[in-house]
This record gives sequence, C-alpha cells and structure tokens, in this order.
Amino acid sequence: MTENPDKAAAAPVAGPPAEEAAARGTPAGAESPAVARMRETVCALHAELVRYNLVAWTAGNVSGRVPGEDLFVIKPSGVPYDELTPESMVVCDLDGNRVSGTYTPSSDTAAHAYIYRHMPHVGGVVHTHSPYASAWAARGEPIPCVLTAMADEFGGDIPVGPFALIGGDEIGKGVVETLTGHRSPAVLMRNHGVFTIGDSPRAAVKAAVMCEDVARTVHLARQLGEPLPLAQDDIDRLYDRYQNVYGQRGSR
Repeated sequence: MTENPDKAAAAPVAGPPAEEAAARGTPAGAESPAVARMRETVCALHAELVRYNLVAWTAGNVSGRVPGEDLFVIKPSGVPYDELTPESMVVCDLDGNRVSGTYTPSSDTAAHAYIYRHMPHVGGVVHTHSPYASAWAARGEPIPCVLTAMADEFGGDIPVGPFALIGGDEIGKGVVETLTGHRSPAVLMRNHGVFTIGDSPRAAVKAAVMCEDVARTVHLARQLGEPLPLAQDDIDRLYDRYQNVYGQRGSR
C-alpha cells in the first residue's frame, strides 16, 4: 500500500483496555520476551527494504509471527522508515486487531493476518512495490524461470496473483490461493506489487530482495531477445541443491 504523502504519519492511538490484555494472559503494559524480540527483528528488517531499494516514501511493510503466540508484529501506517523504532511497531492478533502499540498498524494488516491464519508454516510476510517486479505485476505476467538463481530461490516461475483492493483481506486470499502448493515464496499481485512469505521475517525479506533482482535481470535479458528457458529437470535439481545442500545449514 502506498501511503498518501500529503498525510502526516499515523497518530498514536489509545492502547487496549487492561481487561483485554489480561484476557490474553499478558498484564496491561507488559509484553512477553518473544514479542519484544520480534519488535526488534521486524524494525531492523525494514532497513533492508530501504537498503535494497525496494520501497519509496512510506510504502511497503514487514511483519513477523510471534513464536508460541497467536500474534504478529507489523510496521505502523504512514511512519517514515528513518523514524521507525521497535517501540513503534504494532502487535496484532491473527484477526488483524491491534493489541499492543501506540500507532495504527499498516493498511495491509488484514492481508498479513489472513496469510498467517491460513498458512501456519509462515513466520514472516513482506510487501513491496519494488520497481522491476511491480512492472511485471502491472503487466499481469509471471516472471519466467530462465536463471539458475530463480530455480534456486523460487523453484520455477514467479506467479501472478489476482487484482484485489487494499484494506480488507482480499489481497491475503489472493496470496494464499496463488502460493498454496507452489514452490515460490513470492507472488506478483496484479496491478499492485510484491508479497513474499518465509519461515521467518528475514526469509521473507530475502525473497523480496531476490524477486526484485531476478525481475530486473529477466527484463534486461528481454531487451536483447527472448531468454532461453531452463529445462524442468534442471530447475528441480537446482532447487533441491540450493534448499538442501547450499550454504551453512540453519543460516538462512
């Protein structure tokens, strides 16, 4: 979601009543160590979106599921990236309701919540409007798997999801429907931008970085002619090697 640049950052809003916090097993004003760690993680990962030129102004967001709790942490709406702090991150339940934090959560919160409810293996979600990948989304065209790096990370083409308006859970539904049963952790939502998932927020950010990288390279290749496709057997072998052999196990 691209925030309106003419609007000020979201104003702080009052916290939940003490009885609601108590009902969740957390005293009012207190959070579990897991929530505090996820605030730190999600805040720090937003800097990676800026570092890799995946966002402009206040657009884009990262969220992370809190291990062992039916909660996730997400960026506040309309707050500039250089003003983000762990304390400004917003804690929501899996229905997208704010349960902790002084700011209004991202306008994409309902989409993130839907993904977490319907994909229990997902630990992190990222949304960007990165330029090359969003250009493919504007065309409604999947990015074909013509690079070994794509086979490694995505296991095939990067698919296109349906167009959906922002604000409800329709985007989340489109992400889930498109990625269920698909190797790719990234989807190009038509006429919108990129959503990525991962078993952690860091993995979802990595997928967003790699999605933009291959979107750019395949676009450049097309300026020279039609890229040569990879054979499905080679894609399968590359994907298996990267996912199960490459690197230091547990480092990704």
